[in-house]
Amino acid sequence: MAAADRTADRSALTPARMPGGMGALHFLAPGPFDAIVPRALPGTARTWTYVSGAAELAAVALPRTRRAGALAAAGLFAAVFPANIKMVRDWRHRPAPLKAVAYGRLPLQLPMKVRTLHAARAARPAAGRRHDRP
Repeated sequence: MAAADRTADRSALTPARMPGGMGALHFLAPGPFDAIVPRALPGTARTWTYVSGAAELAAVALPRTRRAGALAAAGLFAAVFPANIKMVRDWRHRPAPLKAVAYGRLPLQLPMKVRTLHAARAARPAAGRRHDRP
């Protein structure tokens, strides 16, 4: 494997870890995620929790699907921003440490989106280079 390919693999794994871990939490402990789903969305909160968890578990780290997965994850980060704002509003009367968690989620979205977009860019095959062959 060429050095550029190894670097792209490592750069894709970094943004994949956070959404992968959070995606798993959507299934292991869905309650907190259900609570921040905006009521205006159609369907049940649990459905949105599972759909967003599955999207976060998208195969960002798999070379064959990395670009599509990274772009989907970046879109997801933009799509869930209103839920994070709702969480800040809902938690405004909670103790300071919990409010800090709610507010802390907002600025974390930008670096996660930037790293994920970087992974998508790094996953673009160079002219004439094929990722599906050794």
